[in-house]
Amino acid sequence: DSVGKLMAYLKESGLDKNTIVVYSSDQGFYIGDHGMFDKRWMYEESLKMPLVVKWPGVTKPGSKNEDLVQNLDYAETFLEAAGAPIPDDMQGKSLVPLLKGEKVADWRDSIYYHYYEYPSVHMCPKHNGVRGKRYKLMQIYEFGEWEFYDLEKDPDEKTNLYHDPEYQEEVTRMKAELESLRVQYGDETV
Repeated sequence: DSVGKLMAYLKESGLDKNTIVVYSSDQGFYIGDHGMFDKRWMYEESLKMPLVVKWPGVTKPGSKNEDLVQNLDYAETFLEAAGAPIPDDMQGKSLVPLLKGEKVADWRDSIYYHYYEYPSVHMCPKHNGVRGKRYKLMQIYEFGEWEFYDLEKDPDEKTNLYHDPEYQEEVTRMKAELESLRVQYGDETV
């Protein structure tokens, strides 16, 4: 209802042709998924966030993009869209080329996640991880445990394949990617 009211106002006021509308949200929430009740884990239920963009004359209506984006990309996107410089010390990437429907050759192949606030009110253990388009590796370093999922075969992340011999090459590759991203983002908390 609120989005509808906002869109109606933009149209009535003549602002709908030159206003970028971005709809996003906070992370999801567990209601017993994985035996959890909170949103701090790296499982898909809370890692995914909605992102819908209406940019008249730029983003093709009804188009869909499957590239890996993060909420840390939003600020860079807004700055570029406004024609403002993007500071070099920002960690995200502008989504403007993707919103224009362009293919970006050097777009990220994976995203980095890190939760380090333990012990705390949420009681979610310290963990980090990397998620690619198909695979996800999580390191629950608070307890010295690892989890690895094939999201194509197991989208609900029910079967931890970390010790499965069939996936050891991918686990090794993703461990290297995890370390590379940890260094890239200057994360020294592990």
